[in-house]
Amino acid sequence: MPLSASLIDEIDDVLARASEGKRDAALSRITDLFVGGAERFSEQHVGLFDDVISRLAETIEADARAKLARRLAPIPNAPAKVSRALAADADIAVAAPMLRHSERLDDTQLLATAATHGQQHLLAIAQRNELSEALTDVLVVRGDREVVRSVAQNRGARFSNVAFRALVARSSGDDVLAIHVGARRDLPRQNLLKLIEVASATVRSKLAAADPATASAVRDVIAEIDGGLRAATRRASTDYASASVEVEALHRANLLDEDQVCAFAEMGKFEQTAVALSLLTEAPIDVVERAMLDDSPDMLVILAKVAGFAWSTAQTILLRAAGRAMSPPDLDRAYSGFLRLKATTARSIVSFYDARRRAAELGPVKAAG
Repeated sequence: MPLSASLIDEIDDVLARASEGKRDAALSRITDLFVGGAERFSEQHVGLFDDVISRLAETIEADARAKLARRLAPIPNAPAKVSRALAADADIAVAAPMLRHSERLDDTQLLATAATHGQQHLLAIAQRNELSEALTDVLVVRGDREVVRSVAQNRGARFSNVAFRALVARSSGDDVLAIHVGARRDLPRQNLLKLIEVASATVRSKLAAADPATASAVRDVIAEIDGGLRAATRRASTDYASASVEVEALHRANLLDEDQVCAFAEMGKFEQTAVALSLLTEAPIDVVERAMLDDSPDMLVILAKVAGFAWSTAQTILLRAAGRAMSPPDLDRAYSGFLRLKATTARSIVSFYDARRRAAELGPVKAAG
């Protein structure tokens, strides 16, 4: 065993009678033993170190705990109990090394810290090599500007569609964040559309310079913020191209029905859902994409009614494919509107929007002279 019985007796004696300096020295000695042999120790051995170090760590000052955290944080098999205790410390100098680097912390521990501690603790979590969707959901909501910027540029972070929408919303008026978000390769096309629409000219220019695939979309949005943007990003999007091939093949085979659209929506497939709605309602893809991107659910409710869908399908499209985070009262209002709306009225509204779009594309008619 790496720790002798006499040394354990010494720890008990130190805890009972020794000065702070002797407690610090004992902790340093035990930590040296662990760090020097960590790669060779079994979990049973690590557990013994965990018990001893935890007892000593409870009795030392913050500076000594911070030193302990810095030494243990990079070690993959660091004692689990003491790692969790250090990560939960209110003193950020103690917690930060563990929150940034420790592999001993699971999502349960990190989520508890992210939900209850301050911004410096959140910032340390945002700088981990990998972040789950559950963690980024919390960081994007609770984090201040520095935290959100940090997590947005973290290449090891994974985001849900709801978190991406929140990032885009928070990018309005924050050019640094907008550039970080727009530069992410995993940013879904629908979120890129929203980002470019609200971005400043400076952000559009920098995104275009950084990514040729985005450049055509940015050029079109400067000239025309509505249909041109969506058309340009569709042309540049391989996801959209493959979705079109997939959905159009189903349509030709008479296999594109409500169940299939609901399945696309349930899986959060924005492009497939949009193309399917366009084919089934005969609404232009621009109208459908705008409906899915708008904060208001009204147009999507109208399209669902035109398609003859049940409310359950409309709700799935709203919450899953479009990625909305709707409150129960907002859902109730959308449901009420869905029930009241007649299919003939819904078709008339879609026709009106299409006619207005076509008129905008033609531009003002020159007077004869």
